Amino acid sequence: MKKKNIKEAKSFDELLEIKYGIIGTPKRDKFEEKAQYFVISVMLKEARKEANMTQEELADKVGTKKSYISRLENGKCDIQLSTLYRIFEFGLGRPINLLIG
Repeated sequence: MKKKNIKEAKSFDELLEIKYGIIGTPKRDKFEEKAQYFVISVMLKEARKEANMTQEELADKVGTKKSYISRLENGKCDIQLSTLYRIFEFGLGRPINLLIG
């Protein structure tokens, strides 16, 4: 069977399958993991801006460094669940709900 070209994709899901493989394959799993980090980083950055806080102010409030907040917002590092909770709940005053599906 001939491998499909990206230009042949008819949906975003099909494009992902062509480029990264089906869900459950190592390459696709790595992509999905990075995508989740990206979503969290965008949510963090937007929530911080909505709170009218600088990265430094948020870092001070939750007891970390500005450089760590910057790396999180740019998706450049992993985050522990406890740290994510502390940043959103205590630093930004935003409730956090997790959905595991």
